[in-house]
Amino acid sequence: MATSRKLEEHFLTCIICTEVFDNLFTLMCYHTFCRKCVVNYTKTKPEAISSKSLLCQFCSKMTKVSEPDRPVEEWADDVKPSFVIQGLLDSFGPGSRDTTNCTCCHAEGETTPASVWCSVCDESLCDRCSRMHKRFPSTRHHDVIDLSGEVNIPRKRKVMCSEHKDECVKFLCKDCKKVICHTCCVIYHRKCESVVILESELPALKSKLRNDKENIRQKQYLIEKKVDTVKSNVMTEKDRYVQMESKIKSSRRRARETITLKENKLFDQLKEISERHIEQLNTDIKSGEISVQMY
Repeated sequence: MATSRKLEEHFLTCIICTEVFDNLFTLMCYHTFCRKCVVNYTKTKPEAISSKSLLCQFCSKMTKVSEPDRPVEEWADDVKPSFVIQGLLDSFGPGSRDTTNCTCCHAEGETTPASVWCSVCDESLCDRCSRMHKRFPSTRHHDVIDLSGEVNIPRKRKVMCSEHKDECVKFLCKDCKKVICHTCCVIYHRKCESVVILESELPALKSKLRNDKENIRQKQYLIEKKVDTVKSNVMTEKDRYVQMESKIKSSRRRARETITLKENKLFDQLKEISERHIEQLNTDIKSGEISVQMY
């Protein structure tokens, strides 16, 4: 726990709000902050607004945004967190709580050994609190983990609203088929007929996701099979191309040889005819010269 507190104090705390990172992200200078802290800090700096960049309060370096035409609140949407800091936050942040003692009893000033962990409530419970937990209709179906052995309790991550960046998603509007926060529920979905708590729909959503995953896996298998067939056809076509190219070159070579032989034969015939003709002409010239001398 001492190590966890030191990590949280020195590496997992935002220097702007001095709190543990909430919806963290990392700038180009590798400094990490809460998303809302950098956005709010950038709003106060005209030079950052004019240069369409997010400003680091630690080193004053700017991080260019991909879509500067959007509102300043949305500039940080494309900035990703450092996987190292995220990993430390997952392992040692406030979500990875001490599972030794009961959270509910601790809130009452008591220290009672915990026996189970509720992954939905993100709390450890003793035997007595666990029995009470099972009696309430709203919590009786929560997934609990037995802490009798060595277990690793994952950090429960927050899913932030895309419209209101500082609020967590807690509701599901079935009419609009959209997950929403409390503010969205009040402002945009107050006339919708079917708005339910997201946790109540998780079992059905998990089942649907499993079915979708299986369907995607089958489609993936069919696509991979089709791709393998196409690859095989490509290899066959390449071999066929090589064979046809070889045949064409061979035909061209034979044609050249045939043409060369025919050409040489014609040259020989032409030379023979020309020599006979020239010989006859020379004979006629001599005969004429003799006749001239006789005259």
